[in-house]
Formats: sequence, C-alpha cells, structure tokens
Amino acid sequence: MTPATLTPATLVSRRSFLKVTAIAGGGLMLSAYVPFGMAGDDESSPFADFTPNAYIRVSSDGKITIISKNPECGQGMRTTLPMIIADEFDVPWESVTIELAMADASKYTPGQSAGGSNATPSNWDPMRQVGAVGRQMMIAAAAQMWSLPAAELNTDAGTVVHKASGKKATYGELAATAATLTPPDMKTVPLKDPKDYKIIGKFTSGIDNRKLVTGKPLFGIDVTVPGMLHAVYEKCPVFGGKVVSANTDAILKEPGVKQCFVVKGGTVLSELLDGVAILADTWWAAQQARKKLVVQWDEGTTATQSTASFAAKAKELLPAAPLKQLRNDGDVDAAFTAGAKVVEATYEYPFISHANLEPQNCTAHFHDGRLEMWVPSQSPNSGKGIIARVLGIEASTIDVHMTRMGGGFGRRLNNDYMVEVAAIAKQANVPVKMLWSREDDMKHDFYRPGGHHQFKGAVDSKGSLVAWRNHFVSYGKGEGFTQAGNMSQGDFPAGLIPNYRLGYSIIESGIPTGFLRAPGSNALSFVSQSFIDELAIAANVDPVQFRLNLLASTGGAKSTMDVNRMKGVLEMVADKSGWGKGEKLPKGRGRGVAFYFSHRGYFAEVVDVTVSKAGGVTVNNVWVAGDIGRQVINPSGADHQVQGSVLDGISEALTQEITFDKGRTVQSNFNDYRLLRMNQAPKVHVHWLLSDNAPTGMGEPALPPVIPALTNAIFAATGKRIRSLPLSKHDLSWT
Repeated sequence: MTPATLTPATLVSRRSFLKVTAIAGGGLMLSAYVPFGMAGDDESSPFADFTPNAYIRVSSDGKITIISKNPECGQGMRTTLPMIIADEFDVPWESVTIELAMADASKYTPGQSAGGSNATPSNWDPMRQVGAVGRQMMIAAAAQMWSLPAAELNTDAGTVVHKASGKKATYGELAATAATLTPPDMKTVPLKDPKDYKIIGKFTSGIDNRKLVTGKPLFGIDVTVPGMLHAVYEKCPVFGGKVVSANTDAILKEPGVKQCFVVKGGTVLSELLDGVAILADTWWAAQQARKKLVVQWDEGTTATQSTASFAAKAKELLPAAPLKQLRNDGDVDAAFTAGAKVVEATYEYPFISHANLEPQNCTAHFHDGRLEMWVPSQSPNSGKGIIARVLGIEASTIDVHMTRMGGGFGRRLNNDYMVEVAAIAKQANVPVKMLWSREDDMKHDFYRPGGHHQFKGAVDSKGSLVAWRNHFVSYGKGEGFTQAGNMSQGDFPAGLIPNYRLGYSIIESGIPTGFLRAPGSNALSFVSQSFIDELAIAANVDPVQFRLNLLASTGGAKSTMDVNRMKGVLEMVADKSGWGKGEKLPKGRGRGVAFYFSHRGYFAEVVDVTVSKAGGVTVNNVWVAGDIGRQVINPSGADHQVQGSVLDGISEALTQEITFDKGRTVQSNFNDYRLLRMNQAPKVHVHWLLSDNAPTGMGEPALPPVIPALTNAIFAATGKRIRSLPLSKHDLSWT
C-alpha cells in the first residue's frame, strides 16, 4: 500500500485542463482532468501522471451531483472527496447527491484505489481546483447573461449574486450557458481562503451512515442480478496446490446444484489458482454440496512448511551474521564497547489475517461480448488488468461497478476473488455471484507476514542512545522479501542514532502475504518502540523524555521524518494524558507511550492499562495526538478513523495470530482467531495538532503506536516485558 517508487522518466510537470459537456435538459457536465499530488511530504512532488479524477454534474432543475471516484472501504473517501469539491463549488452539502464512479482506467487512471492513506494527499489540491473552476464558470455564465463584469459577482449556496443590482441566478439556471464556455486554467483559478470554508473542517456524517445502521444494501455481498447462480470455490488447503481429480459428477446430483467443474489456474498466488466451482440456486445449497466434494490435490512444496519450522529457522539465523546489510552508520561495535549500558533483546510477531467482516465476494456476468462485474475491491482497475491477461480478453470489454466494502485493510488490494468469479462466469455462461465462507476468508488470506528481530543497543553515561543494531529475519525467497515483509534503510530509528546497523536474513516461505493496515509500520513500531522503552529504563530516563532527547539529538538531518512535527505530537499527548504530573499509579496499573511516523502521519499515543493479579488485561484509556497537516477535512471521519485504528491495533496485540501446519492455515473462524469485543474497547481521546503542511491521509498512521504503547504500559504495570505477540500467549499474572 505504499506508493511505488517513481523513476524520473515517469514524472510529469503539473498541468491540467477541463472538459465541459452539455447534458440533456440544458445541464452541465464538468469533467476535471487534474494532476495528482504528493509522492511524499514534498508538496511539489507529483504522485502520478495527471488523469481525469472528478466530475460535477449540474442539471437545469438545479440538481447537483458529485461523482466520488475512489473505492470506499470504510475510510470515508466517499464523503471526504465530495466535501472538498462541494465547498469550493460553493453549494450546500445537504443539496448534493453523491454517486460512486465506475472503475474506469481511461478516465481515472491511476487514481481509483484505496490504500496507503493516499486519497487525501493525492486529491486535496485537485478536488479543490475542480470545485473552484466550476464556481468560476458559473460566475462567467452569469456575467455573460447579465452583461456584467465577472469581478462584480459572487456566489452563495449554489447561486450567483450581483449585490449591487440584486440579481440572482441558481447554478441550475446557469448550467446551459456554462456548458458553452471555455473553462479557466485550473492552475490560476483562485481557491477559497480556509476561513471561508463552509463544509471543509466541519463535522460531517458519512453519506452512507443511515443506510449502514438500517441495513440497506450497499456492499458487494448485497448484490443480486436476475438469473444469477450462487457459487463457492474450493481451493487446495496448501497454498498453490493443483487439482488432480474431483468428483464433479457426484456433486451435480446434489440438491440445487446446477453446475460443477474444475477451473485450471496458474502459479501466481494473487491471481487464479486451481479449484473446483460449484454453482447452485442458493449459496447454502452450493455450500452444502461442497461438504461432499472429494478432491485429490498435488500439494506442492509449501506442504513442508509450518510455524514450528519457521521458528526453528529463525532461532538458527538470528545469532548468525545477516544475509545482507541494509545500512551501517558510524562505528557500532566501538560504540557498544564504550557504552555505559548495553541491552540485548529478541522480538518477534506473528502472521495475522485481515479478517474483513464482509468475506471476499464478487458478481460477474458475461453477456453481449462484455464482462460486467460488481466488485468490492480496493484496486478494481488492477483487477481488470489481471482478468484480461489471465482470461485472454480485452480490458476495454470489462465493466466494473464498484461497491462499498465491509472492510478492506489492504486485503482487497489483491483481486484473486475477482479473477476467480470472472473465470467461473466465463465457463458457466450465466450470471454468477461468488461468496467466500468465513473459513475460505481466513484460510486463503494474504497475511501480514511475521518477523523476528535481534536487537542490541547502548546508552552512554548521560543516558543518550548512542548505538543500535538490528538483525531482521523476515520471509521470502533467496535474497528477496515476501510482499509487505521488507524493512527499509530509512525505517525508524535510522538517522537519529550516530551508530546504526541494520541487516536482514530470509526464511524461505510459500505463504501468501500482503499489505495490512499500516503495512510494515504495524509490526516495526511494536519492536522498535518497545526496545526504545527498554533502553530508556536502562538509562534511567523517563520514557517520554528519552524519546524527546532522541528526536533532538540530530535535528533530523538524516531522518525520513520531520522530528519537530513528531516532537510536537509527543509533547501534546504527554500533556493531554497527564504524563508525569505526579499521579502515582498502584501496582497492576501502568501507562506506556510510543510514537511513529507512518504514511505521512505523525502520531504519538499513551495507553493506560490495568492488569489483574490473574493476568487479565483491561485497557482503560488511550490518548492520541496526531499531526496530519494544516487541515482536518472531516473531523468526524478523522476522529473515527483514529478510534478504529486504535481498536484495530489493540485487537491485533491481544489475540490475533495465524499459524501454519503442513502448509495449511490452522485458524479458520472467529472462535480461534478472536477479535476485540465491544466490552473490551477503551475510551479513545483524539487530539489534533495542526501544522503548516498539506493535509494527509488517515486510514493507517494512527495504528502503529498503540501496540507498543500498550505493551510498554503492561511493563509499567507488572514489570513484565512483552517481546512477542499476541498477548494471549503470555502469563501476565503478578503478586
């Protein structure tokens, strides 16, 4: 979910243009062709090639429709992006209708995706320009109609006003004239002063909220198509296994079953794998027939792999020399020799599942030479490309209706389920709705990869951190990391410590892995911010002060983050939580702190936890301070994203773990892969520190700090240091 690295040849200068179209009844369609925003924190850095990525439609009766281009997986973009347009267009929010766009690479490439918290930074400027240009065109239309200078006109709530004469005209009345005009240059159109915002920065309910709480159909799982059959798809329990034979003829005799056949796939885990499709009148009939399915599989080499074999290999690799060095600053060995105190520790974290509450699903119909699909995907256009390649059809013949997703978290960046139903529908020659069972979803995920770290750190006599060594053991093949299993040269705390060494080794694995909310950061934050805590204790320095000292040590000259922004949120969360203000907590209760820079967001968090004598963990409160730039577009959505991220992280820390045996996933449902319950949820106090930086996204950066803040709090409460997850595997009892 992190943006791909762009080579100089792929970068383009900022440019933009608009297309204006008259629609039936004298209305206007404004198609905006605009550049994307940032690849990083530099506001002048383009994210990708310019592309059409927003539309405004104004009908002659005054109806205003804003088309939201990005997939919606609960992160709020279906509300946030139209808010930006509507404010600059100067129309009342309550008068706007929002439509979700079709997936269309010819209009929106490459911007129709949900991942990496990219939507806000990529679209902040473009969406403002879209609205502002539309507003300027309405003013120009009124100026032409009234033969008045445009400079004398203003807008108010979807109306152009000439204050001196009292003339007024609604956007609907002006739409036909506006459709005949040449739009202004988007680079020169004036944007609103933030003090004049009427929608941006205001608490705004998600546009789907009422439908969500009243159970209206919104999701892929809700799609129905006339004449469709319901499908289930049985794949090898060992990842990448091949079908040798299956009793398809016997399954055809089961009640309600209409078709049953083998689908032959390839070897790419993220595309189409071998399986057996069962199509029936109802999903239940297909699922019941599946229980009688007998398949002989060629399981392949992954069948030899297990969590136990991975652990044994990690134990062998960690004390040895790394396979490769990623970074080596200063003289680490000399700093260890001179250090006043040296600390060593081994940390590890497990594979975990995305556990979307809506299992993977997709509906497809081949008809009239085209493939029509209804898809809950975070990257639908990528899925279209895979289908075209695998099935040998033209991508231009694939029509994809985007549906809301019941959770994405990175899982729906992989479109294996989308390719499966396309292959089934092509062979079945009828509309097909495929729905995975919970067991399918758990056993055929692209898991957050596990990892192992051998740390060594040193502090000097003044309590300053002077040396850090990390041997990172991850998963992959040869010298290459599995997807989302990498660690980069710039990951924290690189650049903040004068003597720093990072090396890695690889455990061979055929387990499919992928991006999970705050990829990389969700695990690396746990190990690095926990070990920082160990070093603070060794230095006899308050954990908050130790971190502030670290941020102040280099001025951030080599760090990938802005240390002053991180210092700001760390000081804010310490203040808001009352850290160090004299409150003496009883044994069994403690507070922990952590910070992390992730997906352009700066977050620091404090967790207050109570651990019973029997070892039961209760998270009482979490304080969060975040810096996502100068503007929080929708405070309601932003607060909810932080709260959800915090609860997600706590859930991961408490109980979540995926294990493997003979190449198979052991866990299968929520009875053995437990999620956080409502009665376990703490109060989450959210605070924003506005800084003079462009707005950034909120889907991910609030999650990473909560896990180490929780484990550090448990240490403060019990004296037990947590160096592996989940917490459910630890005895936290105390006397």
